[in-house]
Amino acid sequence: MNKTRLLFAMTMLLFAVLFAACTKDDAKEAPEAAAEQNGTAEETKTEEPKTEAPAETVIVKEAPMLSEMVASGAIPPLAERLPVEADIMVEPVVEEVGTYGGEWKMPWKGAGDRWAVGQPTEEALFRFNKDGSKVEPNVAKGYDVNDNSTEFTIYLREGMKWSDGEPFTADDVIFYWEHMLKKETFGKKVYDAYYSVDPATGDKALAEVTKIDDYTFKVTHKYPSVQFLERVAIDNKWFFAPEHFHRTILPEFVGEEKALAIAKEWGYEDVESFLVSTGYYYWLNPEIPTLRAWVAKNDADSDQFIMERNPYYWKVDEEGKQLPYLDRIVATKIQDPSHSVLGMLAGDYNLTVFGAADFTVLKENEQKAGFRVIPWSTAAWSSAGIQLNQTIADEKLRKLFQDIKFREALSIGVDRVEIAEIYTNGIADPIQASVPEGLVGYQSGWSEQWAKYEPDRANQLLDELGLAKGADGFRTHPDGSDLTLTIIIDDVALSPFLELLKKYYEEMGLKTDLKTVDKATLQEMKYSNQVPLHTENISVANVAFRPDTLVPLRVLTPWSIEYGRYAESGGKDGMKPEGDVAKIFELWDQIKAAKTTDEINQLSNEIVKIHMKNQWVIGYAGPTPTLVVAANNLRNVPEDYIWADEFRSLGHAHPAQFFIKQ
Repeated sequence: MNKTRLLFAMTMLLFAVLFAACTKDDAKEAPEAAAEQNGTAEETKTEEPKTEAPAETVIVKEAPMLSEMVASGAIPPLAERLPVEADIMVEPVVEEVGTYGGEWKMPWKGAGDRWAVGQPTEEALFRFNKDGSKVEPNVAKGYDVNDNSTEFTIYLREGMKWSDGEPFTADDVIFYWEHMLKKETFGKKVYDAYYSVDPATGDKALAEVTKIDDYTFKVTHKYPSVQFLERVAIDNKWFFAPEHFHRTILPEFVGEEKALAIAKEWGYEDVESFLVSTGYYYWLNPEIPTLRAWVAKNDADSDQFIMERNPYYWKVDEEGKQLPYLDRIVATKIQDPSHSVLGMLAGDYNLTVFGAADFTVLKENEQKAGFRVIPWSTAAWSSAGIQLNQTIADEKLRKLFQDIKFREALSIGVDRVEIAEIYTNGIADPIQASVPEGLVGYQSGWSEQWAKYEPDRANQLLDELGLAKGADGFRTHPDGSDLTLTIIIDDVALSPFLELLKKYYEEMGLKTDLKTVDKATLQEMKYSNQVPLHTENISVANVAFRPDTLVPLRVLTPWSIEYGRYAESGGKDGMKPEGDVAKIFELWDQIKAAKTTDEINQLSNEIVKIHMKNQWVIGYAGPTPTLVVAANNLRNVPEDYIWADEFRSLGHAHPAQFFIKQ
């Protein structure tokens, strides 16, 4: 950096004088934040939060649009909007310190596509580091953990503010915990992260969350919870909510009658859906204060949804410039997925994300259209596959799906080479759904399991199951009744793959129907257990971090719907797990009670081995990269990251430091 640095020991008086000397067009000054603590819970066991030596001070600047707002009296000076000097967070840049201005222009499908803007703008209490191996403080400044991982003391940033200028304190954490999460006001049960398990008895205990002071709170577990911070970084990324807002709408404080009246003023028919929108999908609502770099400015149902920079954002770059660099995000509603590609080629968008199916057309037009295609690796098991519902209500189908011979037949009766060539343009390998090499749970040889095209053996297996062919060439159940495989699809982009799959299934004599539904209908069908086969992929960076798709903890995972209902209801509803599925639950309970990371990894590996043995999820083409496509002048977009939901997808790139280079 070529700016003159001041020593950290300089007095606050000098700091104040420097600020007072600035005009509305001059640079505002403030000290640089102390370096952030990066240790994991297992690594950091100190009485005070671990930090590096105090950093030197830097000149702090703000975007011109904010300087104008300060001059007009619309917002306070920058020094009054940031946390105290030691608690400002310094966000590293990928390429270079950026310049202010411009827009991030993206396509989106409307308000239902909320995660398209939700993940990139998310600010979690703790976030994963680049390779996903551990978490680091983000909204939190730091933490302490005791020797047996039962007490986590978490420190917040003093002077940090919500986007409306109100203070953000430990009260916002306690309020969220006591009045929103524990009372399930926004439709979510208390996350698994907050339960600890006795390794001897299996007793499950809910944590206690207590306030220490305005900027410190403690989470106390009855039993060791080694991965508590990692689980919070996934399960409950925003472990806080603006108390001053939610007190004005929650029935607990305003009464049921008034809460309903407020909900209807906002356009909701009932309080329940209103509280889900405001408590969980809050970033789409301009009225709700946030800690994000950009804040909603208009109705998400508009043709263009706009998010504008947060004047109270609490991060700066290494030269002390308040982030974000970009003035706003402009998300333009599209009616058809193909419009994303057309818009990118036409220059209507400057940063968006695509699947491998669009690789060829995007790559061929890189120079002409002035963008670059950046492939991010993924944690996906495959790019084209199916999940067989082991708990489907139809008893005949359930018996068939639970028979390993049937799953093997569906696997080896399909030519993966053709699937990979046609559906992925040859980008994917013709392999089985399996953990990619380099991730926890990788098993040598798994990708080749049942991957060779063997139609004769496939038919032999189906014959052995008593699935005889009728006069029409289609197989029936052993009792002679109709046998039809119905694959539910909610993404038309998968149609080319499914048409090929249908061809191969029917060549084996298995009549196959493809049923397309919208996402809302799919959700309803899952809850009513009406999804026999579905194309949902498995994408898990670490089963211990994100168990839901491999451990049946929820209804929504297609291969284990009723097992998930059993878990969600505490055994009151659904189907009781048996055999290998029950073993998965036993291993998961052991993971929650484990005392070391090594023990957790070993147990996680056992869960994956059970999935390898059973192959409830069948893949027909290996994983393909996620394509991050950025205009050439949009900089600080990293090129070697992992695309995973656990890491918040594009949000893992820390978009507040994206900028447009002039």
